[in-house]
Amino acid sequence: MIFIYLISGLFLGWSLGANDTANIFGTAVGSKMVKFKTAAIIASIFVILGAVISGTGAAHTLGKLGDVNAIGGAFTVALAAAISVTWMTKLKLPVSTSQAIVGAIIGWNFFSNFVTDVNSLKKIVSTWIFCPILTAIFAFILFKITQKCLNKAKIHLLSLDLYTRISLILVGAFGAYSLGANNIANVMGVFITSSPFKNINIGNLFVLTSTQQLFLIGAIAISLGIITYSKKVMMTVGNELFKLSPVTALIVVLSESLVLFIFSSSSIANFISSIGLPPLPLVPVSSSQAVVGGVIGIGVAKGVKGINFKLLGKIASGWVLTPIIAGGISFISLFFMQNVFQTQVYKPITYIISENLLIELKNKYNLDDSTISKLKQLQNKNYTNAIRLKSYIENKANIQSSMAVKIIKLAKADSIYIDSSYVKLVLTPSLFSENQIKAVKSLHGKLFLHKWELEKALMQISKEWQYKPALPQNIHYNKLLKEKYNYLFEKFKKSQY
Repeated sequence: MIFIYLISGLFLGWSLGANDTANIFGTAVGSKMVKFKTAAIIASIFVILGAVISGTGAAHTLGKLGDVNAIGGAFTVALAAAISVTWMTKLKLPVSTSQAIVGAIIGWNFFSNFVTDVNSLKKIVSTWIFCPILTAIFAFILFKITQKCLNKAKIHLLSLDLYTRISLILVGAFGAYSLGANNIANVMGVFITSSPFKNINIGNLFVLTSTQQLFLIGAIAISLGIITYSKKVMMTVGNELFKLSPVTALIVVLSESLVLFIFSSSSIANFISSIGLPPLPLVPVSSSQAVVGGVIGIGVAKGVKGINFKLLGKIASGWVLTPIIAGGISFISLFFMQNVFQTQVYKPITYIISENLLIELKNKYNLDDSTISKLKQLQNKNYTNAIRLKSYIENKANIQSSMAVKIIKLAKADSIYIDSSYVKLVLTPSLFSENQIKAVKSLHGKLFLHKWELEKALMQISKEWQYKPALPQNIHYNKLLKEKYNYLFEKFKKSQY
């Protein structure tokens, strides 16, 4: 049944391939510089590579928006998003799977009484505005530079045609890789918490994580969507919004690919942070919005008269309607799944304002004694409705919404119990170092109410359980350590015994 539930994610992946690949190769195919068959094969290969190798960055932010914790709920959320995208694809509109999945997750949050992280939502929505603008700027600048270079170089038309075709294929491959890296979170992100897969250690050389396995099958579904149903939308993007020459088509694809890569690269984000600048958020941005922004950038550079504003308005209306439609379908579908088909669509979560939590809040967020005293009124009670608890926190302690969300996340009760005899069974030397295993064993007999309590305890015992500074060279180490913590949380939940 678990694998049957994944079908909706595969359907969403197929929809994404059918719709969003137009944003990578639509201008090339529309301008007849690249055959559809060639574009489909290249896109399929590089989408899979991007999803498996670099797909986890954007998924993290999407997970903060709503942690869909039951496979039945993940199935329904993905299905709602897929229906929305397929509907728009049938209308030949290049809509955003990012917007569809965000709308569907919010629908799940409302149904399950879970709190929507407004900060994460703002971060995602801001990219919907910033993404097409940034792509338009890139396209405008690249067009001006290319125009000057071509005027000076005076390349023969036949040579220019050949160079352009080769460049469109290379840039398309990069764009497909970026699409897989950035948008696979839309397809399989909701299944991460309830993933049926286990980490696979391949010859003690590397670990293929459960998330990467999810992303692999999701990427294969995207490839099938590319091959079977993407041609119509490619022609809409490539021909109808603004007439593109082969060179301008290349500029649009390059601009869009750069933006997708920027919003999915942990290395770039950490590099920007290391030089003291605010990093760009790692979120699944809309490739549809990016390509439209790129086309508009070219249109502005060549004079706005050639832009089809009527079609642009139609596309923009699709962007507005998509998350609303997906959210509505998600909410209604969840009701039927739970009440008609008797399927669990969310697992109730208990939240407890414990004494340790109050100490952590005071140390981590510098909350004053008066606020802590007010929060004590909520202490040591079990809460299962996150929205109601958020309201209590805001009203009783006079705390802002953003801080209330942080408190709720820390208050999640997991009940993790460490048994040293069980350690020998689940912590293998191939995945954990000797010092890491020794540190876990030293906590024998201890019960941790919250996940972060276990993390703090292990960090104090061993440096090998401590995260390294957020620098590019530490990305892989910190990612692997996070996977190890998640493995511990899963294996040592008290419910496992």
